Amino acid sequence: MSEVGQGSEGALAVARAALAALEASRQRIDDLNVYPVPDGDTGTNMTETARAVVSALERGETDVVRASLMGARGNSGVILSQIVRGAVEALPEDEIDTQALAHALRGASDAAYAAVRNPQEGTMLTVIRELAEKAEELAAAAVPLDEALPRLVDHGESALARTPEQLDVLRQAGVVDAGGAGIVEILRGIAAHARGEPLPEGRSGAGALPLEAVHLEPSKYRYCTSFFVEGDAVDPEDFEAKLSELGDSLLVVGAPGAVKAHVHTDEPGRALALATAAGEVEEVDIKNMHVQTAQRTQRLEREAGVTGAVAVVVGNGNRRLFESLGAVCVDGGETMNPSTADIAAAIESLLDSGAIVLSNSKNVVMAAERAADSVDKDVRVVPTHTLQAGLGALVAYDAKRPVDENAVAMTEAAAAVRSGGVARASRNASIGPVDVEQGQFLGLVEGEPVSAGPTLDPVAREVVDRLLGEDPEVLTILLGEEAGDTDALVDAIRTAHPELEVEVHDGGQPHYLLLFGAE
Repeated sequence: MSEVGQGSEGALAVARAALAALEASRQRIDDLNVYPVPDGDTGTNMTETARAVVSALERGETDVVRASLMGARGNSGVILSQIVRGAVEALPEDEIDTQALAHALRGASDAAYAAVRNPQEGTMLTVIRELAEKAEELAAAAVPLDEALPRLVDHGESALARTPEQLDVLRQAGVVDAGGAGIVEILRGIAAHARGEPLPEGRSGAGALPLEAVHLEPSKYRYCTSFFVEGDAVDPEDFEAKLSELGDSLLVVGAPGAVKAHVHTDEPGRALALATAAGEVEEVDIKNMHVQTAQRTQRLEREAGVTGAVAVVVGNGNRRLFESLGAVCVDGGETMNPSTADIAAAIESLLDSGAIVLSNSKNVVMAAERAADSVDKDVRVVPTHTLQAGLGALVAYDAKRPVDENAVAMTEAAAAVRSGGVARASRNASIGPVDVEQGQFLGLVEGEPVSAGPTLDPVAREVVDRLLGEDPEVLTILLGEEAGDTDALVDAIRTAHPELEVEVHDGGQPHYLLLFGAE
């Protein structure tokens, strides 16, 4: 295998510069990783591959190609090892100038493309190819190396910015290619070293990641498996043919006698069995991509400032309704208040960095506020006093908005809801102007009695008429667990108010046969 020209000390300095640049941007590159699978490890894999080269050189070894091949991690690391091989083999023995750099980048590009069975544009392959083309242009114009390097970095940024136009998964996720970003950072580090400048802050793919880049389907295979195998019986073509039956994202690089293999598979044991049957196996690396994808999602949701929602809800139908709008529900209501610990546990269960809590009862507000104070998250309590107000608030909820903005929007939406309901009286009582007998229907608006009687429909119609006094546009009706047949009542409301949008949901709440929300 090829030895590094320019002396081992020079090679070590260049390798350290590349490693420093990758380390500085590792997390960012991991976050960008959506292709070929969103396992969030491209930055880590490229960094560990570069670290293997630095470690080998620090031990006095000079075969950079072998060091990068053995130390390659993941799909991106294996491709990077081939970029290193192509560049090293194309480097001249004498002083490096722009022409020599162009030769190295062209060799790197050719080797990378040759290593991939189905080269995909919009990836690190595209970025290294465009860098080679730009370097050849600069060499033809006799641009000095110290001027060519920063121009190449800028060109790499432009090539990277175009990757979403070339690969649908990047465009849909709203990100640039992670491997391509790693290539640009490597070049940025080497350029800074060559010019005697401090490493500038990486810019590749900077900016907040959209949520489209967070919630992505994991690979259909579970394990990212790679290993180095060496022996007289090792045949790259034979290995590739056999491993292709076990999964996808397959890379087999090297030469007869020694190869690095990478595959996504559900059967890493079978892949390793093929290797051990052919020779000595080293550098085995097996990662559960489904776990990595879940960890990436959690990390990005927290960093994105995504807002979660917790609602105190009674009734199975109401729970389903609130959950469909994005809330985590805690059982509770007027007569069964949840504890502070219950609400805090629901907040902690969220992956989000912040949360909105909807109390949905005046009796729950204090517990909700104490729960918010007890957790290590940015939490706002929207003190809704009824389920109907909480439902109106939740319609205004947007997980992509910061907590403060959600709190303002949801508080305003809750204030626009007028709440009413019908329950059965548990005893004889005179409440203000309303007399009610035990077992009769009692109608309330904003908690105040407005009607009572032995028949449901007229009591409910009186509540609705009071709620509609301010000409609302929508009336939401939540049917309680003992509501019975309400079709005639609902039809009568729609007939009397043809301009009104009436939504009916099976809430399943106890005590209140009907809950009304007008907004």
